[in-house]
Amino acid sequence: MDVIICHNPARETSRNVLALIRNAGVEPHVIEYLKCPTTPLLLTQLLGSAGLMARQGLRKKGSPFHELELGDPALSDEALLDAIAAHPVLLNRPQVVSPRDVRLCRPPEAVIDLLPPQRGEFFKKGSERVIDENGRRVATA
Repeated sequence: MDVIICHNPARETSRNVLALIRNAGVEPHVIEYLKCPTTPLLLTQLLGSAGLMARQGLRKKGSPFHELELGDPALSDEALLDAIAAHPVLLNRPQVVSPRDVRLCRPPEAVIDLLPPQRGEFFKKGSERVIDENGRRVATA
């Protein structure tokens, strides 16, 4: 199965998504989007395939969102996509592309539906159990 992850290894959510992909026995194509910025056209395709508008693809926390005044509702999708292309840290991530769908995987468990069955137990950082020893999703409270 071909899977692509737009990944930031410095972020725990992204690391957990990558680990869940590998726990399903898939070695994904990893795109470190901070090192390999993308174009507005590719962003349009990625976000559109995930069912997201440009504004939904923006990361506010830990980014220049406020400094660039991207909260202005008058800004066009084109302007927002140009901002993400110029400042890749603005991309809300991790984005995962699989033959089943394209999705923003927040929380990390959102990636499970895009993958083959999990192969074994999985714990997120902080010891939260997500997958049991039989590869089944654990119910959350």
